[in-house]
Amino acid sequence: MATLAGLLLLIILIAAVAVVASCIRIVPQAQAYVVERLGAYQGTWDVGLHFKVPVIDRVAKRVLLKEQVADFPPQPVITKDNVTMRIDTVVFFQITDPKLFTYGVENPIMAIENLTATTLRNIIGDLELDQTLTSRETINAKMRASLDIATDPWGIKVNRVELKNIIPPAAIQDAMEKQMKAERERREAILRAEGEKKSTILVAEGKKESAILEAEAEKQSAILRAEAQKEKMIREAEGEAEAILKVQKATADGLRFIREAGADESVLKLKSLETFEKVADGQSTKIIIPSEIQNMAGVLASARELVTQN
Repeated sequence: MATLAGLLLLIILIAAVAVVASCIRIVPQAQAYVVERLGAYQGTWDVGLHFKVPVIDRVAKRVLLKEQVADFPPQPVITKDNVTMRIDTVVFFQITDPKLFTYGVENPIMAIENLTATTLRNIIGDLELDQTLTSRETINAKMRASLDIATDPWGIKVNRVELKNIIPPAAIQDAMEKQMKAERERREAILRAEGEKKSTILVAEGKKESAILEAEAEKQSAILRAEAQKEKMIREAEGEAEAILKVQKATADGLRFIREAGADESVLKLKSLETFEKVADGQSTKIIIPSEIQNMAGVLASARELVTQN
């Protein structure tokens, strides 16, 4: 009997420990627990250690407070110019109120997806195809603002919305590719023409500069030739002047020597005649003989006659 009572007491003790353990809850970081008491909202547990009343309290929902990403499949939309395309979106959202998130809407992710699709159709319906392809930032901003306002009652804040892919119809894609190819070919032709134009200009400028340099070189060459000819003439004139000066100096030296030797006037006239002979020994066609030299010639003739008679 004592053994049975001890076993029963052990079972009760284990059950009590299990009940107490089940009433202890530790909320991890970046999470929140929504607690209900008898089916009604009791409170929201933040990070830390919490205790609940057995049987009466229960954790209705565990809410993740981190920023989450929802990648929705492509949605068909029609532009203002009646072009049907498919666009898929990515929504970055964060739960700011666990109570509203738990009781505000049945399926929050599905609600955001449907709301994103309808908002996207409304925005794209006011834009043409070209505007849709070039206005991603505008579309993203409009969608984020609309979704953020619509999800406030659900305790959700939409931080960012991105258009992931814009897929136009195959015919539109072909036309766009042909247009892009034509545009690239046009730019290539323009660049080639500009290159040829610059090349022609550079060649013309090179020829012009070459002609200028050649003319300048010829000018400098002519100047150098003229200066060389001038220097040559100066050197020749200086040489001739120096030669004449030397001849005159030699003549003066000879006359001085003759005077110093005591020669008479006849010898002096004879030496003058010899000098005159040297002067006449050239290409002159006319010679002017002074009267003194003529008298000297008469004296020489008389001397010759005397020698002959003897």
